[in-house]
Amino acid sequence: MLATSYDSFIVIVSVLVAMLASFTALDMAGRVVHSTGKVALVWLFGGGFSMGIGIWAMHFIGMLSMSMEMVMSYNAGLTAFSAAIAVCASIFALWLVCSSADLPLSRLVGGALILGSGVVAMHYTGMAALMFSPGIVWKWGWVGLSVVIALAASGAALWLAFNLREGQTSRITLLRIGASVVMGCAIAGMHYTGMMAAEFPVHSHPVGQGVNSNWLAILVTVVTISILGITLLVSMLDARMQARTSILASSLAEANRELAQLALHDNLTRLPNRILLEDRLEQAINKANREQTQFALMFMDLDGFKAVNDAFGHHIGDSLLVGVTERMSQQMNGYHTLARLGGDEFVLLVEIDDPNDAAAIADKLVKAVGRSFDISRYELVVSLSLGIAVYPGDGMDERELMFNADAAMYHTKNNGRNGYTFFQPSMNIQAQSQLQLNNDLWQALDNDELRLFYQPKYCAPCGPILGFEALLRWEHPKRGLLSPDKFLPMAEKTGMIVNIGNWVIHEACRQLRQWHLQGHPDWSVAVNLSALQFEQSNLVETVVDALEKHQIPAELLTLEVTETTAMRDPDESVRILTELTQLGVKASIDDFGTGYSSLLYLKRLPASELKIDRAFVNELQHQKEDATIVSAIVALAQSLQLKVVAEGVETAEQQAFLTRLGCNTLQGYLLGKPVPPDRVPDLANFVLAETDEALADVSLSPEVDPLLTPQVAAV
Repeated sequence: MLATSYDSFIVIVSVLVAMLASFTALDMAGRVVHSTGKVALVWLFGGGFSMGIGIWAMHFIGMLSMSMEMVMSYNAGLTAFSAAIAVCASIFALWLVCSSADLPLSRLVGGALILGSGVVAMHYTGMAALMFSPGIVWKWGWVGLSVVIALAASGAALWLAFNLREGQTSRITLLRIGASVVMGCAIAGMHYTGMMAAEFPVHSHPVGQGVNSNWLAILVTVVTISILGITLLVSMLDARMQARTSILASSLAEANRELAQLALHDNLTRLPNRILLEDRLEQAINKANREQTQFALMFMDLDGFKAVNDAFGHHIGDSLLVGVTERMSQQMNGYHTLARLGGDEFVLLVEIDDPNDAAAIADKLVKAVGRSFDISRYELVVSLSLGIAVYPGDGMDERELMFNADAAMYHTKNNGRNGYTFFQPSMNIQAQSQLQLNNDLWQALDNDELRLFYQPKYCAPCGPILGFEALLRWEHPKRGLLSPDKFLPMAEKTGMIVNIGNWVIHEACRQLRQWHLQGHPDWSVAVNLSALQFEQSNLVETVVDALEKHQIPAELLTLEVTETTAMRDPDESVRILTELTQLGVKASIDDFGTGYSSLLYLKRLPASELKIDRAFVNELQHQKEDATIVSAIVALAQSLQLKVVAEGVETAEQQAFLTRLGCNTLQGYLLGKPVPPDRVPDLANFVLAETDEALADVSLSPEVDPLLTPQVAAV
């Protein structure tokens, strides 16, 4: 037999090519798995071609590393056919690894048999391409061993490719490199075992004109390395693009989730907002219609939340809303949607079997919210007003259910708050009436429907008239003359009270100017300021403008601020009232005794008078304690050098007692009811004539207490 030897460098190159082909196979498996459609097919066939050429090249380079005494040449057809076998086997391997989510043992064994047979066929077809005579003498034991190695290597390659096909992390890359070393050595082992099975007779000589081995070596090496290099480069670039795409897709998905959160949830409480609630409500209606079930819609509003916001600031109010949300959520179980519509309004959508279930849930919520909240360093107390509408009895669509639940909630507020009420059809009529009244109020100023009535204020005990308090009325075109309690709370809630209050100041000054021109230059006028109007930054500017426009001396205008309003922010109240009184305007503390005044701040307030609330005056005949309170208020005012105005004087006994205590000014139905401005000139003579007659029967002597003489008749 001819002596053969191997070029060590070329052997090493062949092993490296085998490893490179193995790494390409593993990387291509990952590319195919992470692609779909036509892109996956491109990677499958392209990757299979590159891997097949790499394996075939390893075998051919290994054959070329063998040196013999004769010149080697190859049959071009068989050489190309062996390459085709390698490519087909590689495509099959990639398809087998990537076509299924699992690789059971039977599938692995079958694949190993097919792939191993392909590798063996490629190797021995390549050997058959050698053109010499006589032919190769085979050692069948070594041939069998090479087949076993090929099958084992194919099975290991398939198993490694399947398990390392997922992921693009650095750990997976290292594992693929390690697996490539193992697979490359196995393929090289199969090849060189097969080469050991071949012996060449001594008299062997070339036959025919084939491809020169030297040129073939150069061609195979260059082409193979180029193909594998380009394939890996494209794969790496694709992997990087996929990684960037994945990052961008992840960022986009996160941004979409955040946008969905912002669009469908409340930023503060993270509860569903109105948009998501409407969607859930529509789903609940469809489900109830489909399954013939029912659900409850509860409209909730916090009582006293505005006072917390005004007194402690919005950050405390926000913390309170979060606390209320957590406490209500703790009471819920089963399918439900708790949403926040805005401000202190919440809505609960909950499935029920019976209306009693809704009542039980509502009762739990009311009791839970009614417990005090520890927010920052404050202990805050609010309550919950709740209205319940049950589907399908209380509405057939989303809008009707919401409207009816809202109407029931307002019914709860009007009946004492801190509770719940089921919707009744009569509430709808009332709610619609209130809504219409609210709409009409927006037009009242433009339509010149607001009126001022004037109640006289007398120097105690019976005159003369010192001035008037301007009292607002609304001459509604359909409902007639409405008193303030019918529309002022609504104006406060909607903010219309500011424009209305500014109109009152101007109109009162205009009317006072008319009386001055009619011969009453000493009369003054008092105007009530709402809490919202008192907080407006342009209040002083509005007052100055009214005084200048109507030529009214500043000291003849009195602005009445309730004790509660003045104490809401005492420092700011002192600043505003000081700025007004420096102009000459008088300030009066209204409803004194009903709030929570601090005597320290009361002393600082630049007020000129205190006004005793009518609640104390009305009970003077029946409650001895009220007489004591009134006496204390008068004594306090006198010690602070403030004048005292008593309102609500309706009997001669009250008139006499208040005069004895030292009240400077009296006001009430006994002396004069609120009247339109055209009736004011006739008011003084008529009232004073009857008052003098009544007072003639009432002793103002210190020895006689008018409160203890019930026989005295009221005027």
